[in-house]
Amino acid sequence: MDKYITDERTGLKYELVGDYYLIADDNGPEERFVGIWGQRHLRYLKRHRRTDYAELLANGNLSEYLADLNEQAENMFSRLVKELTEKEGITEMLKAENQMLWVQRMNAVREQAMEIVNNYWIYA
Repeated sequence: MDKYITDERTGLKYELVGDYYLIADDNGPEERFVGIWGQRHLRYLKRHRRTDYAELLANGNLSEYLADLNEQAENMFSRLVKELTEKEGITEMLKAENQMLWVQRMNAVREQAMEIVNNYWIYA
């Protein structure tokens, strides 16, 4: 199916959103990035929040909603990793002295930050 179609009778331009064609914006489509956080939340909506998913899809707000959520979740994740790294005392000096310990501790920090973001943004 084509991403955009134009009704020759009315002259209206339609955009494919999910499985439906919705009237496209006159300013043209503005594609925003939906990253891993947005994709995870989309999966959650489809499985557990079907009415919210259907409403966002029908209104044509789904991609904008997911892009906003992805941006906010990514910002929160980056901030948390930075804060937890400072709190745990993980430095470049540790990285130079003991790389395996540094990797182990950084992985633990990333997992902790990922869990917080998942609970706050993705599965809420």
